[in-house]
Amino acid sequence: MGPGACRAVRPVLAWCVITLCFLNPMAGAAGGGAVADIGSRLELFVDRYLIQQLKGARLHLHHPEPAEVVLVYDRPWEGIYSGAPRVIRDGQRYHMYYHGFPEWKDGEQTEESTCYAVSQDGIRWSRPELGLYERKGTRRNNVIFDSGGFAPFLDSRPGVPASERLKALKSPPRLKPEEGVMAYASGDGIHWKRLREDPVILENLESEYGPVGAGAAFWSPVENFYVHYTRCNLRSPKGKLVRSIQKSTSPDFLHWSRHRPMSFGGAGPIPGQDFYTFGTQPYFRAPHIYIALIPRFMQGRRVLSDEEGRTLEPGGHGGRWDDCSDVVFMTSRGGYVYDRTFREGFIRPGLGRRNWLSRTNFPGVGTVPTGSGEMSLYVARDYGLSTHHIRRYTLRTDGFVSVHSPYAGSEMVTKAFKFRGRELVLNGSTSAAGSIRVEIQDERGEAVPGFSLPECTAIVGDRIEQVVRWKAGSSLAEIAGEPIRIRFRMRDADLYSIRFR
Repeated sequence: MGPGACRAVRPVLAWCVITLCFLNPMAGAAGGGAVADIGSRLELFVDRYLIQQLKGARLHLHHPEPAEVVLVYDRPWEGIYSGAPRVIRDGQRYHMYYHGFPEWKDGEQTEESTCYAVSQDGIRWSRPELGLYERKGTRRNNVIFDSGGFAPFLDSRPGVPASERLKALKSPPRLKPEEGVMAYASGDGIHWKRLREDPVILENLESEYGPVGAGAAFWSPVENFYVHYTRCNLRSPKGKLVRSIQKSTSPDFLHWSRHRPMSFGGAGPIPGQDFYTFGTQPYFRAPHIYIALIPRFMQGRRVLSDEEGRTLEPGGHGGRWDDCSDVVFMTSRGGYVYDRTFREGFIRPGLGRRNWLSRTNFPGVGTVPTGSGEMSLYVARDYGLSTHHIRRYTLRTDGFVSVHSPYAGSEMVTKAFKFRGRELVLNGSTSAAGSIRVEIQDERGEAVPGFSLPECTAIVGDRIEQVVRWKAGSSLAEIAGEPIRIRFRMRDADLYSIRFR
């Protein structure tokens, strides 16, 4: 495909395309009449994959807590327009990559770069002097590429050589989409080599809103493919463009299918609510579940007056306060479908005026463990201001969503499924007066002798891992491999995940 053809293939897609059913490879596993086999994998209650019935309980979206500022974009090659980070846990190290974007000139960014930071704990970060590229008259900087648009990940595909254990897609310099997306690999996360001299992706790189960027990529053990998410445009029935998300797959990271638009629970995006970027990654404890932290960009939704915008900072933000944005939470289990159970904001702009501007409050790609019972994500804040920075946010492990029970009490019953293991482990929390009890049922919904609710020892407390016990003990080995259901009776409690081991 030549450059002219590449430009002609623009992702301005008919609105109806988004409603096509590009099936999730796991969608039927716990739905319809099928019986899922979850083996010993961790299952989060971020969707209704395992849920048959809720009585008095509901799925509750939890909100990350702001922690410390981990990095301020204060180097000359970074600047007030730098991009949100991508964070990778690599053994005992954490890699951070972000787009350095110091200034606009005549409507174009200049001297853009890809910058690098490193950490031993995901909390305290340093910017090493790499000496690879000159920026602002010096090589004493943390620049690893002399342009932006970089989508790295730790390749979990079995058999990957050590020299290629980190991979990345790199988009062309801004306003040059005809150059295509290149494939790279690295052994240390700093020194990268091309896997092929020619582009691996040429189509769907440009749109009415400009180049769509390198996107987000990873190896999916569920789909047995590399997957790539990036931005596309959809046109509503009234002709208005809305930014959305498209996906492509590859068996070898070099040959990619054409991108197809994602659907959102059988529907398209909401007009006026653009999904500006595409931060989709497998959850580190359950890689069959993809977590998508997406900036919801509200075109034309002005919160600040001209006077409030101008007085934020002399010369700051270039007058860009006609829009605002927050972070939304979605999930996928593969295929071309996002589950969008929650429409409310996951991370709000917050108090004050500095994050009610255009293109601020953008989440990074990657949620990583940073302590016992804690995981972290990273958000770019104060965009376009001299205080532009990356702030860390925290959640309890598995703590995106819970099955929440009020004090009055509630029940949840799962769909039928099979498992492997000897005991059931819960990630749950109760109040001092609350509790969780568990009943194991057969496929018909009858209590299995020895594992009824009255025989269950009430779980009280707050633990990431709590073994469920009955009067006869905790062993479920005799019914492993048989179809079962689980009935939970809860009071003033939250249940985040389950696992058999």
